Amino acid sequence: MPRTKPEKGWRHKVHEVIYEADTPMGKWFDILLFILIIISVLLVMLESVKWIDATYHRSLFVFEWIITILFTIEYIARIVTIKKPWKYIFSFYGIIDFLSTIPLYLSYILVGSQVFLAVRALRLLRIFRILKLVRFLGEASQLRKALKDSRAKITVFLFAVFIIAVIMGTLMYYIEGEQAGFTSIPTSIYWTIVTLTTVGYGDIAPITPQGQLIATMIMLLGYGIIAVPTGIVTAEMGKQVKSNKDADDDQFVHVNTQACTTCAKEGHRDDAKYCYNCGSEL
Repeated sequence: MPRTKPEKGWRHKVHEVIYEADTPMGKWFDILLFILIIISVLLVMLESVKWIDATYHRSLFVFEWIITILFTIEYIARIVTIKKPWKYIFSFYGIIDFLSTIPLYLSYILVGSQVFLAVRALRLLRIFRILKLVRFLGEASQLRKALKDSRAKITVFLFAVFIIAVIMGTLMYYIEGEQAGFTSIPTSIYWTIVTLTTVGYGDIAPITPQGQLIATMIMLLGYGIIAVPTGIVTAEMGKQVKSNKDADDDQFVHVNTQACTTCAKEGHRDDAKYCYNCGSEL
């Protein structure tokens, strides 16, 4: 009799949903996760606005707890569905997932720590898996129109700048406080963007040494940020004068999102059958 393949267990099925973006369920899971992260960051921002917090404090608190519990369940599920959990726990996304889950729990120990829920903005990096924007980041990626290429890359760049603005703005709100004019997280993000773009209206300014140190870092970062869009557009225009060549195997950009069930490593070739890191079957 022909040997039948053993039925895959629940761990494998859950792994396919939460780690893979190539399956229909995986795509829907990542999209839902993306929406929850956006809502969570917005809740933290709204809570920092006094009149909104005074009117809707209880509702905001309940929603924050619901989202935190959902993120906790997701974090635990990611751990139990791989054979080597520490590979995920100490990975980049594992650390970010952990840091974005614990602030509300810590708020019962450290007063004010819930504002660091805004670190969840870093989890928005998972959108690259959903939209497969990695194809726009590699040198091997050659699209037909320079303008279209520039728009895609600049969108990714602006998205990264927005994440930096959210995190830095939250830090400044926590460090400086109302006495320096940082009355809410949205106001602090506004100051961060003004500083990053080197506009510098001067309506808000840090007064503590820690805040001034962060402001200095943001100012220096702003000079580098200004040059990036120009470089992107120039590079894409230069590509248009070159003849298009068929991509060989080394140039081909693989967009497979499959994660290893043993070590949680991603970035495998589209035709890979085994994990490049631990050798386990994919």
